[in-house]
Amino acid sequence: MKNCQLTGVKSVFGNNVSHSHRRTRRRWNPNIQQRRYWLPSEDRFVRLTLSARAIRTVDKIGVEAAVARIRARGERI
Repeated sequence: MKNCQLTGVKSVFGNNVSHSHRRTRRRWNPNIQQRRYWLPSEDRFVRLTLSARAIRTVDKIGVEAAVARIRARGERI
């Protein structure tokens, strides 16, 4: 079960409901992907585990701001 480093999104749980209305537990997984970004301030690549939505956020705000947000959440990169 992987989490997004930027948004913190993780799996959510619920029920499969059959035609006879029996319930069994199931899980919805987020679209988590590994992406490698160049971090100019540290002159190195960083590998981030991000959801598809977070990848769009990084494209919008930039990798420097995204890494700052991740570090503000207390994660080590």
